[in-house]
Amino acid sequence: MMNSIIRNLRIHHDFNSLRALTTGGHVIKSSNTTPRLSEERDKLYSKLEIEIRGVDPAVLKSYSWFATTAANHLDIEVGKCYSGRKASKERLTLLKCVHIYKKHRVQYEIRTYFRYMNFHKLTESTLDTFLEYIERNLPEGVALLATRREIQEIPEHLRQPPSLT
Repeated sequence: MMNSIIRNLRIHHDFNSLRALTTGGHVIKSSNTTPRLSEERDKLYSKLEIEIRGVDPAVLKSYSWFATTAANHLDIEVGKCYSGRKASKERLTLLKCVHIYKKHRVQYEIRTYFRYMNFHKLTESTLDTFLEYIERNLPEGVALLATRREIQEIPEHLRQPPSLT
């Protein structure tokens, strides 16, 4: 039965609908249907700072291990990975009964733990791939904040020192 399914399977090659994957620039289609790369360069980033926060420190530690392992597989330079000493605590005091007995109260506490990771020397394509991968595998109850630091060229008017006359 499986062989008949494989025999009946038709494979269509539609080369116009295939997307080319590049790391250096964007693909531009010309009139003769040969893709060529534009002259745009990848942006360079000196640092990617990731802050993750959640209610369970063991989950945060496991996720930071996952992210650093993924970075090592993509040949990304891993910087410091650390967590804060204390969790931020938010306390909420409510009445036990909504109608009466004001002196009977219940207190709830929410603890939020933080963990920080740094990654260095990234290109734009690598950074986008890495961020998409770790965001898709984000566990339940964990928030992620990513900050990029881009390397830019010094503007032309700042390259030459002012002439003293």
